[in-house]
Amino acid sequence: MEGNALATLVGEWLGDETIATTRWGEGGPAVAKVTARFDLGGKVLLMDYRAERDGQLALQAHAVIVAGQEAGEYAMYWFDSYGFTPSQPATGHWDGKRLVFLRSSLRGQTRHVYEMAVDGGYRLILESSFDGGVNWERVMEGEYRRVECAA
Repeated sequence: MEGNALATLVGEWLGDETIATTRWGEGGPAVAKVTARFDLGGKVLLMDYRAERDGQLALQAHAVIVAGQEAGEYAMYWFDSYGFTPSQPATGHWDGKRLVFLRSSLRGQTRHVYEMAVDGGYRLILESSFDGGVNWERVMEGEYRRVECAA
């Protein structure tokens, strides 16, 4: 999957998520829709994310992901409705099983872990650290399945 780590994420996805109670809000279940497509001649993966909780919009995000100069290296810019604006890209790498990104900001660090499943879906785990990566706490875990697009 090395060469296709980003291509595997292209498509329309629905996900069931478990949100942890954090300093940003109460935990509970969520449902998300993710749309991912290549742009700029296939050099950039654009991901649009929209999550609902109890039928209400809870979070929107846009991710811009690019492959790096070295094989297996990636960068991600993440923008969300909580107001996160990146001052630098999150560094990422493909470790043979997972695509892992690490975002850093004044709010701490967030690790995004994308794991492809054998059934064609994927799992996303978000973890945060507020002590420079010594301790990590689970923020969200989701399981996503591909959906057919209406023509």
